[in-house]
Amino acid sequence: MVMSREDFDAVVTVHHEEIFRYLRRAIGSVGDAEDLSQETFLRAFRAYATLPKDANVRAWLFAIATNLAKNHFRSETRRRRAYGAVQDDARAATGTTQEAELLSREAGGLVDGIVQRLPFKQRLAFTQRKIHGLDYAAIGKNLGCSADSARAHVFQALRKIRQGLDGYGLLPGGPAQ
Repeated sequence: MVMSREDFDAVVTVHHEEIFRYLRRAIGSVGDAEDLSQETFLRAFRAYATLPKDANVRAWLFAIATNLAKNHFRSETRRRRAYGAVQDDARAATGTTQEAELLSREAGGLVDGIVQRLPFKQRLAFTQRKIHGLDYAAIGKNLGCSADSARAHVFQALRKIRQGLDGYGLLPGGPAQ
């Protein structure tokens, strides 16, 4: 069975923004996330005939996006590091905002930086669970591990994020500012 244009348009309309945000967080680059998002839906369109009738289309799209992100990560590690350095420099150069906005951006940048430095599977598991609300079974399937391993990846990611934020007074009981 081939996906009709109307069916494909409906799938894209419903899921494109979420898949793009997931890839944006996983990869770090808006342009690459846009490219991988488009590739996700292109592959979905091509493989739709193999999808069982009762399949969870959302989880299937996340699996395709995860595989594309893994491939991208393997082939673009050096470029991704350079992009992160440029992003850090740009954050450091902004000093014209009000103090509250600056602190908010700084905290957001700090969290983003910590998440970007997480091991790849932990970053993907964290993003799928905490940002996109996927269950552990779907995350495990996407990452090629069990639901319990997916839960462990999320737990370890959260632990590392808490440790990274601890010294900045951003957690209850942290140093006072």
